[in-house]
Amino acid sequence: MIFPTATFTIFFLIVLPLSWLAMSDLRKWRIFIIAASYVFYGWWDWHFLFLLGGCTIWTHVFAVRIDRAAEQRTRKLLMWIAVAGDLAVLGYFKYYDFFVSSSHNLAHEVGVGFPFDTRSIVLPVGISFYTFMAISYVVDTYRGDFKPVTLGKFAAYLSFFPHLVAGPIVRGSELIPQMETRRDPRRVDTSRAFYLIATGLFKKVVIANYLAVHITDQVFAVPGSHSSLEILIATYAYAVQIYADFSGYTDMAIGIALLLGFTFPQNFDSPYAATSLQSFWRRWHMTLSRWLRDYLYIPLGGNRKGRFRTYVNLMLTMLLGGLWHGASWTFVIWGGIHGSGLAFERWRRDRRTGPEAEPGPVKVWLLRLLTFNVVCFAWIFFRADSISRAWQMITGLFTGWGEASPLVTSGVLLWIVVGIGSQYLPKRVPLGLMARFSRLPVVGQAAVLGAALMLANAMGPQGVAPFIYYRF
Repeated sequence: MIFPTATFTIFFLIVLPLSWLAMSDLRKWRIFIIAASYVFYGWWDWHFLFLLGGCTIWTHVFAVRIDRAAEQRTRKLLMWIAVAGDLAVLGYFKYYDFFVSSSHNLAHEVGVGFPFDTRSIVLPVGISFYTFMAISYVVDTYRGDFKPVTLGKFAAYLSFFPHLVAGPIVRGSELIPQMETRRDPRRVDTSRAFYLIATGLFKKVVIANYLAVHITDQVFAVPGSHSSLEILIATYAYAVQIYADFSGYTDMAIGIALLLGFTFPQNFDSPYAATSLQSFWRRWHMTLSRWLRDYLYIPLGGNRKGRFRTYVNLMLTMLLGGLWHGASWTFVIWGGIHGSGLAFERWRRDRRTGPEAEPGPVKVWLLRLLTFNVVCFAWIFFRADSISRAWQMITGLFTGWGEASPLVTSGVLLWIVVGIGSQYLPKRVPLGLMARFSRLPVVGQAAVLGAALMLANAMGPQGVAPFIYYRF
């Protein structure tokens, strides 16, 4: 299921009241929410329920054994076996064909054969997200940061449907304690929940879908048939599209979880207002950024082993972060661009001998402009389906000026401006809107929500495309 559909609406209208009715008995609630989550996940393909169940049991068994092991050496061995098992499943489904095809190409270049063939494996929806959550659970148990819970509690945490297929990546310490106490429906911040769901829906159904249909998909499919202006605007349009698509999904996920009584961590914080790549990654997909920092960058040594090793660790973290997004060299290059940029920023900071002066407003805007364009350049590789297609986009930026650009319409420009400009609104603006909404009577809130849904349905293209991050 995907959120902005009639199927999910019916599903949620059934699940929401039943969840609150079952909340008086937490054991019954866990059984109910696991069943509901498995229905939600199995709606796409029920065969992959066995994969989710297997990951749950595997991770739980090893977390318990790690916690009970007395010797540090045994604990570490069990932790590595658990992580290797989770990564092996992810690696098979997500990277088998990628590595086999790459090995075939390399073997062909040197004139030797390669014994394995690609299998056209179907990638299970959400496998990257719940695998990372499982790994963080095991590692936190090994570090002594979190005590493993019962299988039922862990299964409810890992399969909880609001975050299951596209995040945010919620850690056990953030969600499981909430699941161990009865939630009070009278304390649910419904105004914030409805605001997040409505704005998330608008971002996805109107902004992201409009830009995808009217320019992004067409230009990235055949860049050689489009002018330089169309390629440039399509690049900016994709930056807005992926932001509206993914932040729209997580807004809805956070709002849906909130209606069920649970609080998820924030996942986006105006990333296109960042003045550096480091700032960008503190604002973009924040739960993934923290995961990469805590479970990859710091274990690699972080900044504790000298300057050069710090630069290497930044690059390795972003290369692996790129590969996490997809089994393609385009994602590796995308990660490499960000890794190089982060390492360069760190090198510049390391060269300073005194405190940095506070930048003036002109410099701040220049830094924002530079950061945004570096991010947009990297998005070309992220969106392109091959390196050659990405190169056509880049060369097309310089070779087709003055040609007709029918795809650059007022509607496309409007949603690009709205998508970027909304990130510069003061935080008091959405807070003020939520406060005003909360003061409306129930009938008024329902009327506003109904109007927002009708507006999104009227303004959005026909049909709802799958969320971009479903394939990661």
